[in-house]
Amino acid sequence: MTLPEGPARAAATRRFSQVNVFSAQPLAGNPVAVVHGADGLTEEQMAAFARWTNLSETTFLLTPTNPAADYRLRIFTPGGELPFAGHPTLGSAHAWLAAGGRPATEERVVQECAAGLITLRREQEDGPAHDAGRLAFAAPPLVRSGPVDPADVHRALTEAGLEPDDLVDAAWVDNGPGWMGLLLTDADAVLRAAPQAGSALKIGLMGPHLTAQAPADVEVRAFVPGLGIPEDPVTGSLNAGLAQWLIGAGRLPARYVAAQGTVLARAGRVHVEQDATDPETIWVGGDCVTVLEGTVRM
Repeated sequence: MTLPEGPARAAATRRFSQVNVFSAQPLAGNPVAVVHGADGLTEEQMAAFARWTNLSETTFLLTPTNPAADYRLRIFTPGGELPFAGHPTLGSAHAWLAAGGRPATEERVVQECAAGLITLRREQEDGPAHDAGRLAFAAPPLVRSGPVDPADVHRALTEAGLEPDDLVDAAWVDNGPGWMGLLLTDADAVLRAAPQAGSALKIGLMGPHLTAQAPADVEVRAFVPGLGIPEDPVTGSLNAGLAQWLIGAGRLPARYVAAQGTVLARAGRVHVEQDATDPETIWVGGDCVTVLEGTVRM
């Protein structure tokens, strides 16, 4: 892709991957576009490419500036840059490893991004079928937490097409993107939500599945229209923030599985686990599958 910035410039060819995250089924999770070797690209080029892919996130792998990191990552939505996001973190780490990246510490990958250093661990080695594997990231600290003003809760319920009786509790669970978390009575209320046109809040919904035959322990949905994403299929950062809030409050067990993307005909599964030796650490994991590989000219 060549941008019209004055006189035409020769476009460089860079490695490109598109990775399905949070599902071992290649088309059932959330895709992230990954540009390798992105040093030399301008912020404007990155933003333009993210708009062009029109995925919820597009990432750019760069040389780290922190010696403790294995690589540096910049994350863009169609509407702008994010300091951190979960599924791009997992998908980009998967792409980096698949391209031959070797972490300084075995079984740990350290990502540098605008939110700081993010540690990932390998939970399942890559396999021969679609090079599937499971990675997990350590949830970063919340930059905003605690109760939500009642007026903001009312606005969020209205924008999500919900009634006050659907709500159990609300809290800020913001680890960079700006999430407000709403705990609902059950998964049916989550699936019944209907975001209204013109909504602006970044709202995350969670409700428990109440039957033994349920596909997961809880159901999650994420609405981020302000970033050009009416509903995100599967969202690592939101699940991380919800887990920190609700495990910490004793409302969720130390280990559970969240389903997300059901309304969008996806089958995302987010594997959440509180570290047994360090309860302050929450691991958020999912399967990753490389679906597309090639080159991009920018």
